[in-house]
Amino acid sequence: MLLDVERARAFLPGLALCLVLALASIALAEIVWVRETLRLSPLLIVILLGMAVGTLWNLPQAVDAGVKLAQKPVLRWAVAGLGLKLSIPKLIEIGGPALAVVTVATLGSMAFGWWLAVRLGAGEKLAMLLSVGTSVCGASAVVAADSVVQAEGEEAAVSLGTITLWGTVGIFAMPWIAHGLGMTDFAYGVWAGATLQEMAQVVAGAEGFSQGSVAVATVVKLARICWLAPIVFFLAWWLNRRGTQTGEARVQAVPWFLVAFLVLAALNSVAPSLGVPEGLLAQANRLVLLLLSVGMAGVGLKTNLRDLKRAGWLPVGLGLAQMVFLAVCAYGLAVVLRV
Repeated sequence: MLLDVERARAFLPGLALCLVLALASIALAEIVWVRETLRLSPLLIVILLGMAVGTLWNLPQAVDAGVKLAQKPVLRWAVAGLGLKLSIPKLIEIGGPALAVVTVATLGSMAFGWWLAVRLGAGEKLAMLLSVGTSVCGASAVVAADSVVQAEGEEAAVSLGTITLWGTVGIFAMPWIAHGLGMTDFAYGVWAGATLQEMAQVVAGAEGFSQGSVAVATVVKLARICWLAPIVFFLAWWLNRRGTQTGEARVQAVPWFLVAFLVLAALNSVAPSLGVPEGLLAQANRLVLLLLSVGMAGVGLKTNLRDLKRAGWLPVGLGLAQMVFLAVCAYGLAVVLRV
């Protein structure tokens, strides 16, 4: 019992630091100017705050255990909680052509990003993290993929930094491009939802075009998130199959938090028919946001900008190339399928 108390105390300083950064980020995101002009979400703010603190301040050893707890177990619970945002009936509502755009663009972009990164010598694990993160759902996908890829800490940090950079650029660039192309609200919603990485970036990018595109972009993005579990399960199977042939260490074949993600998605899909109050689901999603923010604070604190500098321009260029490929692919499919 005494050991458990001592262990809990070891986690408190780091968890408290992550919680403070998370609450500060949520509060900052609620400021009208930040929300409507800068269009920054709590998750983007907390990653940037964490990276700034982690770069400018040599973290004392006392916070290390708690930050690592936030970075992995807490964040994985939060990723599982993303299942509460998925609803199969809502996915069906956007129609077959839009779902086809999401599916082909997501899988095509992932294959292209992986191939290009390996071809240019970026390293297989970095290639996996960048391709999954850009194609599916940003930082959450990187964390989920890293549970089986088991990359070096610097590779995960570089992936997160690259994805955050280009996703933020996309928030401002995509509405401008879409207006020039004369896109409709629905078409732009599909394009933004199929291209931008984080859910917060999707919402911000859609609002920059029109309010009418926000709902479409959100549902399309949720369709992309549906690919998170199958893709990570495939990576685990593939790495274990290769490990059997080469003698490499096996990885966890079925990450528990992705099973929880699927269970919560199924429950959310039937929640209306079971009479679950919408207010209860809203409160649960607020808790998920807090957990995501705490976890992302841990990721940010372990992401030193000097690591990104040492990595050079190759990962940044790869992230840009994959995002451009994803955007062009999604737009081309939307035109061909007359979305």
